[in-house]
Amino acid sequence: MMSLKSKRELVETVRPRYLKASKPEKQKILDEFICATGYHRKYAIRVLKNQKQVQNHLKRKTKTYKPVYAGEVVQVLEQIWEIYGQICSKRLQPFLPEALRTLERCQEIELSKDTKDLLLKISSASMDRCLRPVRVQPRQGLSTTKPGSLLKQQIAVRTFTAWSDEQPGFMEIDLVAHCGSTTEGQYLNTLTCTDVCTGWTDVTGLLHRSQETVCHALHLMRQRLPFPLLGMDSDNGSEFINELLYNYCLTEKVTFTRSRPYQKNDQAHVEQKNWSVVRHTVGYDRWETEQELALLESIYDDLRLYINFFQPSFKLIAKERVGNKTLKRYDPAKTPYQRVLERKDVSLEAKARLMSLYLQLNPAELRRRIDRQTAKLWKISR
Repeated sequence: MMSLKSKRELVETVRPRYLKASKPEKQKILDEFICATGYHRKYAIRVLKNQKQVQNHLKRKTKTYKPVYAGEVVQVLEQIWEIYGQICSKRLQPFLPEALRTLERCQEIELSKDTKDLLLKISSASMDRCLRPVRVQPRQGLSTTKPGSLLKQQIAVRTFTAWSDEQPGFMEIDLVAHCGSTTEGQYLNTLTCTDVCTGWTDVTGLLHRSQETVCHALHLMRQRLPFPLLGMDSDNGSEFINELLYNYCLTEKVTFTRSRPYQKNDQAHVEQKNWSVVRHTVGYDRWETEQELALLESIYDDLRLYINFFQPSFKLIAKERVGNKTLKRYDPAKTPYQRVLERKDVSLEAKARLMSLYLQLNPAELRRRIDRQTAKLWKISR
């Protein structure tokens, strides 16, 4: 195979003879040239006819672009990304204007006009490129669900597609075990509750996974909600499928359903929050004591505000089957707080309380408090 330098020399030698030759002679010269270089016939004709084009091709210059997002823009973007919990760029990008207004109101950042203009027009793909060096990989945890057979016949089974999500108040609930690498003995748990309609999420620390502690935690969660609790959906664990919780739901007129065994997608909303809210914040270590529970609850006091007021998320609005593919469409990323304000079936009094609370909150300060308390929790466990 000829080298690039040899091809250049051959082109310069053959071109003058090719340009002066008759049509039959050009065909013979072209056949010899193609055999020697391996070029396609059409490309070989262009090479022998156009000297300028050949010179540009042989130089093989690579076009370079000056980076648009660099320096202060990337530093500020990393700062905002950290404050808002390292969420993905597709969630952060549509929420960025509101994030900038909030952080400027709380005097957490000061931006020049040029930097602010660049941040307001940055795409999610550009965000990914800017944030790629600082991203980390997630870990996986253990499952501790043990089936509860009591009352399973009385509690209806709900699938992912067979439950109304058009009204706030229908919650998926689940437990997250803080057992470390073994499920032996007693350890702390977190009760995660997620509203299907708005994404409003509540987390509560539990000293153990008994029926009484779970029922009490659900009662506290209900009091913190900005809308009435209409229904709950759990997995088949014995901490949920029991007479105490079943009778509580009957008395309070709360719809109680359960998912199918071994079908995690039936509880897709709360399963996703188990990682993005609980695991992403406190990790996978083992905690057992009341002191660790107190620290966990202090984290959750701030985390509930942080997640619901400052963490945007997507909501599936359409799904279409095309051949062997499923095409999904999502609405723009919004926080649970924003989704609650948009609902006409939430009372004006509840919305007013939320708006008043929102204006008092500083997401950067919440993030700092959460990180400080989490560091204390990890220090105790080690």
